[in-house]
Amino acid sequence: QEQLVESGGGLVQAGGSLRLSCAGSGRTITTVTLGWFRQAPGREREFVAAISWIGSSTYYGDSVKGRFTISRDNPKNTVYLQMNSLKPEDTAVYYCAAKSGSNVYMTSTYNDWGQGTQVTVSS
Repeated sequence: QEQLVESGGGLVQAGGSLRLSCAGSGRTITTVTLGWFRQAPGREREFVAAISWIGSSTYYGDSVKGRFTISRDNPKNTVYLQMNSLKPEDTAVYYCAAKSGSNVYMTSTYNDWGQGTQVTVSS
């Protein structure tokens, strides 16, 4: 089954770091733009970051700029999200997704989603 698989979530104290991974399982993700989104309880899914298929262009949501870094390792068919200086408001389920449309910031642009990984930041 072709799917995106996220990993690396967990519980961390405020100010700490986590690195999320998104791997293509049964599908290649080396030729698509990949994005990370997050969704906290009772809130809409929010754009976090995206990276073009060759990694030359990156995009970030305002709330994570300067703290999160997206990167990719195409030989490993994997995209990463390095999260530093984590805050309690970063607590959410984080999803990776493959982009199919034009606007990198919109959830409707993405047509293939992983199952998500929980990130919890304690104060």
